[in-house]
Amino acid sequence: MRILHVTPYYTPAYAFGGVVRSAEIMATSLAARGHDVTVLTTDALDHERRYAGMLDEKIGGVRVLRRPNLSPWLRGKLNLSTPRGMKRAAESILPNVDILHVHEFRTLENLLATPVAQALGRPIVLSPHGTLNLSSGRSRLKSAWDRVLGAGVATRIDHVIALTDTELAEVKSLWKGFGTRQTPTGFSVIPNAVSLGEFDARRLAADFRKRYHLGDAPTALFMGRLHARKGVDALIEAFKAADAGEARLLIVGPDEGMLPTLRALAGEDRRIVFTGHLDGDARLGALAAGDVFALPATGEGQPMAALEALAAGMPVLLSPGCNLDVVETAGAGYVVEATRDALAEKLRELLRNDALRREMGGRARRLVAERFSPDVVVERLEGVYQGLLDQKAAR
Repeated sequence: MRILHVTPYYTPAYAFGGVVRSAEIMATSLAARGHDVTVLTTDALDHERRYAGMLDEKIGGVRVLRRPNLSPWLRGKLNLSTPRGMKRAAESILPNVDILHVHEFRTLENLLATPVAQALGRPIVLSPHGTLNLSSGRSRLKSAWDRVLGAGVATRIDHVIALTDTELAEVKSLWKGFGTRQTPTGFSVIPNAVSLGEFDARRLAADFRKRYHLGDAPTALFMGRLHARKGVDALIEAFKAADAGEARLLIVGPDEGMLPTLRALAGEDRRIVFTGHLDGDARLGALAAGDVFALPATGEGQPMAALEALAAGMPVLLSPGCNLDVVETAGAGYVVEATRDALAEKLRELLRNDALRREMGGRARRLVAERFSPDVVVERLEGVYQGLLDQKAAR
């Protein structure tokens, strides 16, 4: 199949969170299975910088075409795209593809690309990536978008892929509010994918531990944006209450307004280490050095960081808002309310018990292999695409 993915940001713009990694795995895995894959995106690199590489290049077998943002400031401050030439690029590419797959719902890219695909009769698939919920941030902007533009985009979408049953309910509720059509074949649940091989990187652990003065102490890892809904403040309070001796809490991620508050909560506790945003081997080193992964967030779709921690062989401590209750069923982690006492109890148990961590870590990798490997996930994605093409051919 010939597939076009449209997304506001793409590798290496990992500072924008799990959507980037999810779209990258999807696109590269499809290309590896023999499909012709193009990604149309913008030049956003992070909340301040543009991508400095080529604007039309091959990455991992995928053609990546970037259009420049007119205003990097709007991207950085309000997470709004202003791509120049996006519609023209879509008009050039879409006549030569079979499927359009768009990422996130409320984007200018979707406003520009979906009418072109609809006019050409190309099926359109949407992955919201957990961004529909108003609690995931920018609630006023999202509400305004839905009132003014949402229904127009929704009527063009042929199939919505939710990450979880919870997100599927959110999708159907939103679509019902728009008054648009709903068909049994119009929605599905397909989880994020993560590759086990990428996170088999224990060789990086020693250097990382030395760099951040972790020593041999058991280490709890948080990895994500430092945003209020991620629950890092509750995690710091829980870690300090856990009575876990010389254990460390490693906080990895770009600041989105919470860093001063978090540093004040940490106070003079030298066991709590802030690294800022990490990429490449430094990020893999953090995942290799961590012993327990903790994410007490709300409003998540299905956090890529948690799946990567499972792939790295770490037991995970999650909140219900992460929508990964399967980790508890599989014995690969705990799901508890994001309160100080509930988190502290499980942190204490995990950080004090090496044997328990090893046992749960082995289950974590088995869970990824069975439920979240790229081959398993992408085969289901191909089924969605083929079903849409078959429906089109039957008309």
